Amino acid sequence: MPFISDRFPKMTVATTMGKITLPDDYAGRWFVLFSHPADFTPVCTTEFVAFEKMKPQFQQLNTELIGLSVEQVFSHIKWVEWIREKLHVHISFPIIADELGYVAKQLGMIHPTKGTRTVRSVYIVDHEGTIRLMLTYPESVGRNIYEIVRAVKALQIADAYEAATPANWPHNELVGNRLIMPPPRTIQQAAERLNKAKKGEMSCFDWWFCTKGT
Repeated sequence: MPFISDRFPKMTVATTMGKITLPDDYAGRWFVLFSHPADFTPVCTTEFVAFEKMKPQFQQLNTELIGLSVEQVFSHIKWVEWIREKLHVHISFPIIADELGYVAKQLGMIHPTKGTRTVRSVYIVDHEGTIRLMLTYPESVGRNIYEIVRAVKALQIADAYEAATPANWPHNELVGNRLIMPPPRTIQQAAERLNKAKKGEMSCFDWWFCTKGT
């Protein structure tokens, strides 16, 4: 089972839009791979509709969506048809058909007490094919798609500014939308930070807790 900062394992999978090779076919783009317990289940249906409606926000972040469950392609296709006919939403991202559970097992998506059913896992993978974030929800809790968008955005901002994002970013109660600077590595750097804070060149609560704007 891979972990954060590992390269996403290379695999060729069957989807509702044909075969794709991960992560190679998404080189230069981020992607969110999310599993669901089964097709034709109410919670999963609400999640797929929510993902599709928020797809433009993911695309603004150069991020694609990929679904997965231990089902056959024909089941995925029929479910997508049902969503389009009954809920008037066209699911435009691929869904992996992992009927033998090979992908789910490799990624740790199989719940040990639920047979072959996959849990609600989320993998955020960056443009270089590196796993950057992993989430797991139980079957009884639908995912917060807004949080997944926020997480992608936070990862990209943190990379761009070589910093970290605070709790509830960009609406943190202490520092707002500012970013947290990495800690100093020497006593000299710690002193320099306090001097810069006194001059108004940065904002610090103390030498170990400094922030900067974007």
